[in-house]
Amino acid sequence: MSPTSERLLRMPKAELHVHLDGSLRASTMVELAAEQDVPLPTDNSVALYDYMVVDDAGNLEDYLERFHLTLALMQDAEAIERVAYELAEDHANENVRYVEARFSPILNAQGELQAHEALEAALEGLRRAESDFDITTGVIVCALRSLDPSVSSEMAELAVAFADRGVCAFDVAGAEAGNPVRDHLEALRTAQGAGLPITIHAGEGFGASSIRQAIEDGGAGRIGHGTRLLEDESLLAQVRDAGIPLEICITSNVQTGVAATHAEHPVRHYYDEGLSVCLCTDNRLMSGVTLTEEYEHARDDLGFTWLELLRIARMAFEASYAAPEVKQKRLDDFDRDVVGL
Repeated sequence: MSPTSERLLRMPKAELHVHLDGSLRASTMVELAAEQDVPLPTDNSVALYDYMVVDDAGNLEDYLERFHLTLALMQDAEAIERVAYELAEDHANENVRYVEARFSPILNAQGELQAHEALEAALEGLRRAESDFDITTGVIVCALRSLDPSVSSEMAELAVAFADRGVCAFDVAGAEAGNPVRDHLEALRTAQGAGLPITIHAGEGFGASSIRQAIEDGGAGRIGHGTRLLEDESLLAQVRDAGIPLEICITSNVQTGVAATHAEHPVRHYYDEGLSVCLCTDNRLMSGVTLTEEYEHARDDLGFTWLELLRIARMAFEASYAAPEVKQKRLDDFDRDVVGL
């Protein structure tokens, strides 16, 4: 069968790597800016969308620059709840059945809002979306490599406190170069000690050694990006044999320069080597991409067949940090529904 765009849209999907503060609707940004009296480069939503899609980054740090605009609009609970709800709605509209949205609540606590209130607002928005759409959600709380390790520990403690209220994992994100994950081991141990799964951004802005450190020191059960894993074939074999999934963000990796083009992205190599790979968007706004479109890039630029894309889609459900009963239900639903495709 051919992986037509219609089939890819209808195929049940899971999104495991998407940043809440990088996935706002441009139209929502315009409305929130008017309500909050926050200046934007333009109040035209189409022009703003074009501005927010990063097509001029030289590296990861350049790519992250746009976030100051979205975060400026996400400093109150009502705005965060709306953004979370719309993120889930946008995913549901392309038949994403499960989504793990990630963010660092400390970045939403730059005004009167406290970090725990920011997290509560996001969870409430996702809960409302679950009641309105056929989607299950979770939140991954992020620590940031560039902030003091004490802040990471604060975020880990927050994640643990909400582990039974919608938080499904803990992440260390942000600029890799000069910010080793070893600096944040106390936070990681706090999360692990409470039973929270760990995913770590690695191999995006730095080499394969960052991935090794994330796994061997950080205890990562999944790797965010992992694009430069191919630089260390022994580590690649270790990741494969340990069954550690890679959260692959093709378009974002091209934007940050870690992959030269979509066609040169190493996900084809990783899949052929037997690794668990999951296609993700990273940031729907900054990368200007939907999850369905990432599957289209895999089809058009990397030669993935329909059966291979089905396998990758199922891998994402298998790699999710959903509760066991939720994961099994979503896998059963997937197996049932793909028969109709």
